[in-house]
Amino acid sequence: MSDVRYKLHPISAFLNFIKGLKELIFPFIIIFGVNLFRGGGESVADRGWQGLIPVLIAGVVLIFMLVSGLIKWRRFVYWFEEGELRIEYGLFVKKKRYIPFERIQSLNYTEGIFHRPFGLVKVKVETAGTGKVGQADVELTAISREDAERIEKKMEYAKHHSREPFPEADNEVGEETETSAKTVKTIYRMSMKELIILATTSGGIGVVISAVAVFLSQFSDLIPYDAVYQEVMLFLRFGYLIVALAIFLILLLAWVISVILAIFANYQFTISADEDHIYISRGLLEKKKVSVPFKRIQGIQISQNPLREWFGYAAVTVESAGGTFGDKDEKIRLFPLAKKSAILPILGDLFPDMEWEPVMKKAPKRSLHFFYRLDFFWMIPVVGLISYFFYPYGLMSLLIFPAVILFAIWQHRTVGYALTGKQLTMEFRTVSKHAFFMVKKRIQAIEVTQSYFQRRKDLASIQATIKSGMLGATARIDHMERDDASRVLAWYEPSNSKTTDQ
Repeated sequence: MSDVRYKLHPISAFLNFIKGLKELIFPFIIIFGVNLFRGGGESVADRGWQGLIPVLIAGVVLIFMLVSGLIKWRRFVYWFEEGELRIEYGLFVKKKRYIPFERIQSLNYTEGIFHRPFGLVKVKVETAGTGKVGQADVELTAISREDAERIEKKMEYAKHHSREPFPEADNEVGEETETSAKTVKTIYRMSMKELIILATTSGGIGVVISAVAVFLSQFSDLIPYDAVYQEVMLFLRFGYLIVALAIFLILLLAWVISVILAIFANYQFTISADEDHIYISRGLLEKKKVSVPFKRIQGIQISQNPLREWFGYAAVTVESAGGTFGDKDEKIRLFPLAKKSAILPILGDLFPDMEWEPVMKKAPKRSLHFFYRLDFFWMIPVVGLISYFFYPYGLMSLLIFPAVILFAIWQHRTVGYALTGKQLTMEFRTVSKHAFFMVKKRIQAIEVTQSYFQRRKDLASIQATIKSGMLGATARIDHMERDDASRVLAWYEPSNSKTTDQ
């Protein structure tokens, strides 16, 4: 039994306080906002002691959160015993967690702005049994780099000496692991040019606008909509050109903010690997490092939006069983952005058993109209109504038909699949082009569907599902030859597949 107990750094108490404060920021703003505007502009002093009630409540809550953070730090302790990482925490109800090192899949590190001055890191311990989306099994809020390396050494020792007694002395583990240290090789580092292209084409403007919308929704009861409406109508009198310019400037500002956030998030994006893991690190203000075990990788997805496809750039996502990069089940991006011609050789080195440029079997020509025929059901009445009520300018809506047909042709030319040994590759397009690379033993299910109209043309749709995160990832190619669907089913194992009718 180990007598050495390790504690978190005292900064953990402050970080726990900040974390709780972030969760209460909106309620605090709403409470103070309501009391600020209540009473026809009266100040807090004019309302007497009643005006101080929200301040007193806020003070009590802040003190409680600070004391709670201190207690969490004081009561949290971890140690190593019998090949396990053991944790004890809690004041009134003591809780213990025992995690065998053999079950630990990855140790993910984060260095925030409060960690760096003290040489600390936040460590998230993920196992195969991670239950909640985007959450680790254990989170060590702030420990030194040396303590983080100690955990990693203990874990590696346990995995490679599972039949030997687990040493209690730290120097024993250090000597053993130094002699069998793995060689970690850097295989890719994002250049500044690629980082700028990534930031300017990331589409983060939608995230910024939605964040502003969510923030404003918290104050919907306080916003004077009548006054805002009058100001907007007054502004419209300046003319449509001024209004359009104002909207353009707002969108430009949101885009600039999204570019800055993308640069901060992906600064010094680096990929390295050893024989068991891929390591991904990134970030300027907050550095993150995630380790992805090769054995947990279920598939690889290469995506290209139209602009990036035009210039030959692509993004690569790792579909990992249970692993995430962020706190909200964020997908693990192996390459946020790089030239596709440079990506494929690196993928070949990382996954030598996979084929990265297979010859694709495309959808038959007779399936082309299936890619747009359903759109006509909503397009015809909409175009008819617009043309009737806004004649003659409404006739311009007829341009929707050739646009939809051209887009369908684009999708039809992209759809395809390839069977190479024990690998299934599926390629399709929404607006962006996606290519899924899956190994047979990692595929959870393959499903073939046929509608009535597809059956008449000997066509079928094929869908493959792999485990990714907590929900899984799906690749689907529509309107392929029925014989192709049968071939994929036979390749996968007919007993584990199913065919359904729509």
